[in-house]
Amino acid sequence: IGSNSVETDSQTEWTDVQKKIIPWKNTTPSLDLEMVFQDRAAKLGKSNSRLIVVASLIDKPTNLGGLCRTSEIFGASALVVGGLHYLQDKQFQHLSVSAEQWLPLVEVNGNIQKKTEGYTIIGVEQTAKSFDLTEYCFPEKSLLLLGNEHEGIPANLIHHLDVCVEIPQQGIIRSLNVHVSGALLIWEYTRQQVIKQKQQK
Repeated sequence: IGSNSVETDSQTEWTDVQKKIIPWKNTTPSLDLEMVFQDRAAKLGKSNSRLIVVASLIDKPTNLGGLCRTSEIFGASALVVGGLHYLQDKQFQHLSVSAEQWLPLVEVNGNIQKKTEGYTIIGVEQTAKSFDLTEYCFPEKSLLLLGNEHEGIPANLIHHLDVCVEIPQQGIIRSLNVHVSGALLIWEYTRQQVIKQKQQK
């Protein structure tokens, strides 16, 4: 077998590869980072997402960094945090992988008045009246409130919510990590409201 034949076989074998690209690590010297930003902004402008993720009760930088990354990847409208100082935390930055540069982050300022704008306030919490995630249909305008790592959503806030949604579980441990819970609901919203709409067009 000649060397050309081996090279051809090798190329055929590796036709399916990862397509994740980090633009600023590209070796092309003429890469214009501003063009990358404009391209990303144009793509975000085409997103139909009306999802706001509120993580102001969360105080661990790792969870906030992971949520920032997840929210950006799935095109959430914004991530609300308890303070913008988290952005300078090394643990946050390690988990977010620069997602804060692409996603609007808002520091919570008192009560978030979104009901008057037509948003449904959805709590991620296990309550007596909570809906099973597999059976819940997300409204287009959804505000997702995530609870604190240890205490969940405080009882005095639950009565302000329009609905609580919980993730069905099979194990003994009663709760997931808050970033994991948030990621599951963000994905389900995206699947229902964004991906299906694109498929219907």
